[in-house]
Parts: sequence; C-alpha cells; structure tokens
Amino acid sequence: MRDPTVNRAPGLSVRLKLTLSYAGFLMVAGALMLAAVWAVQARYLDDGVTIGGLPWLGGPSRSDPLRGFGLAAAMVMAFLLVFGLLGGWILAGRMLAPLDRITDAVRLAANGSLSHRIRLPGRGDEFRELADTFDAMLARIETNVAEQQRFAANASHELRTPLAITQTLLDVARNDPNRDAGELVERLHFVNARAIDLTEALLLLSRADQRSFTREYVDLSLLVEEATETLLPLAEKRGLAIETSGDLTPTIGSRALLLQLTTNLVHNAIVHNLPDQGRVWVTTSVHPGTVVLRVENTGEKLLPQLVSTLVEPFQRGTERIRTDHAGVGLGLAIVKSIAQAHDGTLALTPRPAGGLRVTVQLPAAPPHTEGLRGDASPLPTIVQN
Repeated sequence: MRDPTVNRAPGLSVRLKLTLSYAGFLMVAGALMLAAVWAVQARYLDDGVTIGGLPWLGGPSRSDPLRGFGLAAAMVMAFLLVFGLLGGWILAGRMLAPLDRITDAVRLAANGSLSHRIRLPGRGDEFRELADTFDAMLARIETNVAEQQRFAANASHELRTPLAITQTLLDVARNDPNRDAGELVERLHFVNARAIDLTEALLLLSRADQRSFTREYVDLSLLVEEATETLLPLAEKRGLAIETSGDLTPTIGSRALLLQLTTNLVHNAIVHNLPDQGRVWVTTSVHPGTVVLRVENTGEKLLPQLVSTLVEPFQRGTERIRTDHAGVGLGLAIVKSIAQAHDGTLALTPRPAGGLRVTVQLPAAPPHTEGLRGDASPLPTIVQN
C-alpha cells in the first residue's frame, strides 16, 4: 500500500519513457544515415554521375562510386555502433538509477536497518510507485517489530511478577516454619492461577495472530447467548442487568476464537461498570456483506485518549480497574487480534452518558455455507479483561 503521506503528480510511465527514448535515438540514427547517403549522392551528382536507369554504373566519374559509398557507409555504421552503445549505456543508466537506490535500500533492510527509507524524488512512475510501496512496507515492519519488542518486554514483566511473588512466599515460608500453611497455599494458588491465565492468554493471542485455525460457519447470535449465560452469575453478583437482542448473524471463522471474543467483551462490560444498577447491552445485526456485534455498558465517563489505548496489550486503563478483578490486561488485545484474524475490525467509543461502546464488524458468511464445519482443535475459554 502506498504511503498516504506521499503525494506525487502523475508522470509518464517507465515503459513510455523507454519507448520515447529509444524511438528518439532511432530517429537520430536514421537521420544521420540519411544525411550520410545524401552527402554521398550529392558528391557524385556534382561529378556528373547519372542516377536514373543504371545509377552510378555509367557516365564519367573520377572514382568508383560503389567503392566510395561502401567506405562512407562502413564509417557511418561504425560511428552508429559506438554512438549506440555509448548512448544506450547512458540512457539505460539514467532510467535504471532509481532501481539502484531501491536495491541499496533492500540490502540495508536485509541487514536489519529498518529505519532507512528510499524517498525517491520525482514525478510518479513504476519505479517511484515501487519505492513508495517499499517505504510503506518498511514503516509497517518497523512498527510491528517495535510493537513485538514492547510486547515481549511487557509479557516478560507480567510473567516475572507472579514468579517473583511465588519466590517471596516460599522464602517467607522457609524462614518462618510456624507460619500458617493454609494461608500460604491459598496465596500460592491465587498467584499460580493468575500466571496460568496469563500464559494461556498469551498462547491464545499468538494463535489468533498467526491465524492457525480452521474456519467454519458460526452464528454470532448463538455465541452471545452462550457467553451471557456463562457470565450471568457474575452479572447478578454485581447487581447488573444484561440485555441481548439481534438477528441471525452468520460468519465464517473459528467458533472457539469468536466465542472467546464475545466472552471477553461481555466480561469487560460487566467488570468495568457501575457499582450497582448497571446495565449491559449486547446486540447483533446484519448488514450488506458484514455482520456486527455491539457491546455497550454503563459506567464512568471515559476520555477518548484513554479509550484509544485500551486495545494495547497490558494497557488496563487504570481509571476503569476494579480491585477485585484487575485481569491481566490482554482482554481487548485478544479481541482485536481475533477480529483482525477474521478480516474484521474493532472500534471503541465512549458513551456520552458514561461507559463504553465496543463494535466488532466481521464479513458475513456467503450464502449456502451453513453446512460448513471445521475440525479445529478446541480452545479453552479464558476470561480476560
């Protein structure tokens, strides 16, 4: 995809440039040849040689006309050969100079320099389109590498935390044999469960990013029913009401991953809500070529700047955190990866009255695909926020 920041005026294509260049060069060569022939003819006409009938075979002449013309033609051809090689070398070099810059940039990128850009000047043509596309690709790769490095650092930190807590608890138990073992086991169980949840979430996120799943016919409205049924006890415990509505919303994808997406969204809407009397709305709808899953909840008013960061891994949005269920910060990151793996989009917008509106848009299933079933291995449903 071309970098949107590069706006070039339309220019001649490379093919047309080469065509005009070599056509012009051929015209120059032909003009030189005609000029040489004309010069030879003019010389012999001045000597009284007739050209009609049997040209140059009769009439007085001070030299052999065929021999003179052949010598002149050979000299002209030799000149054209040298001129053609030299001119063609220069023209090809000028036309292919952008390709040398592109090759140098590719070589630098292959050696690990992702910050280098070609930035080929001039009006638009095939070479400059290629250079702009390569620059845009390098920018995306550089961004992805930076995100992966940041994600790896964050994941290492998150995984190190429960391990460090476990080590501390074990050290305390070793140094204080009289400490209550039941309390220690309970805390170790909680820390270990959190580490397991985080590891499974990372594996799920990786699988979604790699798109390593079998696609099948899935009805999102049925997944909404299953997710809300699973999380209804949590909603009742918090004094929240869940409302579901919508139509049959068929799409093609992994049922396990899409159930994970739906469960994460409903769980987030429950956890990050008002202390009591809160509400959650889950709707599905069908549009031309797409199906839409929308989850809304009541809650505190959110700033757009905060909302834009919630899909980043380990960005929990501290203003929305409830101390009784902090999560591991991968819930919406998993939702985003699953949506993208299904060629869909995820949009987050704050509700004017408070709370959040999350919209997932996926491609609709083609007609007559209801019988399609996949053999993908089941994934564990991991509730993350």
